[in-house]
Amino acid sequence: MKKILFAFCLSPFFLLQSNAQELQTKPNWQNLDFEKDGVRGMSVERAYQELLKGRTSKTVIVAVIDGGTDVNHEDLKDKIWVNAKEVAGNGKDDDKNGFIDDVNGWDFLGGKDGQDVNHEQVELTRMLKQFKDKFGTDPSKKLIRKNQADYDLMGKLQKEFEEKRTEAEQYAPFYAQLYKNFTESEAVLKNFLKVETLTKESITGIDENNADRTVRAAKRTLEKFIELGATGNDIKEAVEHYESELKYNYNLDFNARTVVGDNPDKLQYGEYGNNEVTGPDGMHGSHVAGIIGANRNNNLGILGVADDVKLMIVRTVPDGDERDKDVANAIRYATDNGAQIINMSFGKPYSPEKKWVDDAVKYAQSKGVLLVAAAGNDNLDIDVDVHYPTATYENGQKAENWISVGALSWKNAPDAVAEFSNFGKKGVDVFAPGVDIYSTVPGSKYEEKSGTSMAAPATTGVAALLKSYFPELTAAQIKKIILESSVKVPDFRVYKPGSKEIVKFEDLSVTGGVVNAYNAVKMAKEMMKVE
Repeated sequence: MKKILFAFCLSPFFLLQSNAQELQTKPNWQNLDFEKDGVRGMSVERAYQELLKGRTSKTVIVAVIDGGTDVNHEDLKDKIWVNAKEVAGNGKDDDKNGFIDDVNGWDFLGGKDGQDVNHEQVELTRMLKQFKDKFGTDPSKKLIRKNQADYDLMGKLQKEFEEKRTEAEQYAPFYAQLYKNFTESEAVLKNFLKVETLTKESITGIDENNADRTVRAAKRTLEKFIELGATGNDIKEAVEHYESELKYNYNLDFNARTVVGDNPDKLQYGEYGNNEVTGPDGMHGSHVAGIIGANRNNNLGILGVADDVKLMIVRTVPDGDERDKDVANAIRYATDNGAQIINMSFGKPYSPEKKWVDDAVKYAQSKGVLLVAAAGNDNLDIDVDVHYPTATYENGQKAENWISVGALSWKNAPDAVAEFSNFGKKGVDVFAPGVDIYSTVPGSKYEEKSGTSMAAPATTGVAALLKSYFPELTAAQIKKIILESSVKVPDFRVYKPGSKEIVKFEDLSVTGGVVNAYNAVKMAKEMMKVE
């Protein structure tokens, strides 16, 4: 699920921060160097300047499995993968790969008529619906005994479903009223000041002695929002978030899959979807894509981590939970069509068809493809509370081609780890910048966003950088380099995500380290025995 992180904390949810007007920290901070720039970035610029200058690179294909990407964005359009074997728009499967007109990738949430799924149920809702259909309203004792595990799980899901839906029912009207207060106050002050756009300075500069009661009230309302760090767009997103939960995510009767027209209970690789890869909401996927490989040579916008990539767009993640069949097919599609690295900035707490995903991960591993996954935004120990997809197979073995990434903040200790980030001494491999990351969003625009969804592509970018300058490196070698070259800070003491408990940073992940491109390139040069 594309989890949204609010820029202000008026609820227990962490939402996707969106405030492009005033950056929270240094732009491009994820690429900066701690010693030179004072923020704990990944030393990407230093690697380019000191270690890679004059070296030649080879283009690397990186698959972005996400909710869709704006392939026409000014900072992405020259970095989008183009299937050279496919003739655009002729309605034929020219390269015989099973996908018609897949010029920039594939949309596993699309229908043959060109429509796309936007909203979906979350996995627990889908599972609960299946169990309710199975047991009915008055199941017999025999049926329960025969299916006791399923019946017990249904009870657990029912309780969780009711809690989530009740929460949404409480917060939806709260944020709707908040947004109403904001927009009405905004309109009052715009009229009073005779301006089309309000600024912090114009609001705080209003002399209340020369204003009536309505203007004074509006001023104080907007000043409160400013104090909370909330924009109108933030509040609007909160309203849409909770309304979406009620209408779609936690609605047992909603069925988005009729748009696709597939059989959700079968894999059907190559038998469903369409080639429209932007989707109805390319916000999340565009931001992720920009972090990995936004054009570094066009004097526009931002600097992606990797300078020689082509981004294959594989739309799989709706507003709701992704389906295991789509994740499995997306991994297989990316692998079959030349992706060397796959970024997966999504996740959920249930995975009923995990075997399908496991098989796809094993297939990718057999083809030498590296998978980089976001650890999740629930401030949970994922060694205890599993975040899917996961590197651990159903049989207990682990994928060797998988890196799980937690989110680091630009702040100093004890606030250095993102308060929302999942963690795990076994389940999270490494941390990378994931707070207030400025990147591409649809319409050739840019915004700051936060999440392990941002930390994963930062790491993917480093992996792609290594692969492009050292093409002989295998997926296993790239993983080894990224993990072993990560910056260790043994004396670091930080808040454990979601609490004020001080813990050792090294206890939150396998490596206890922060991804560092400069160290990684040095290690790669040593490993490949090159100057």
